[in-house]
Amino acid sequence: MSTTTRNIDETRLANTIVSVLDPAALRACSDDRDAIRYAVRSSTLKLRTIVLGRVALRRLLADPDGEVKVEYLKRELLRCAAQRTDYCYPPSVARPARVSEPEAAAI
Repeated sequence: MSTTTRNIDETRLANTIVSVLDPAALRACSDDRDAIRYAVRSSTLKLRTIVLGRVALRRLLADPDGEVKVEYLKRELLRCAAQRTDYCYPPSVARPARVSEPEAAAI
């Protein structure tokens, strides 16, 4: 699959996910190599930014259960739209620093 075709598929999937929000409130901000970004302009929603990682979108496209996961993402986006200012998929998880075994034993 060529890069252009893959980018079109990723963009189409991203548009499907964000289609649960009012199209008049959405604007594609940046379509860079790593992520597809949307700006949300709505006085009724707290959400202002949506960032969808291209690698994660590619995995969804190849996943046999991708359709179910996309439906889940749509529901999650709708739920978060009134509560959070940013929505990111995949979510960036802050991981605690690793503690070495001697330090853990001392605790």
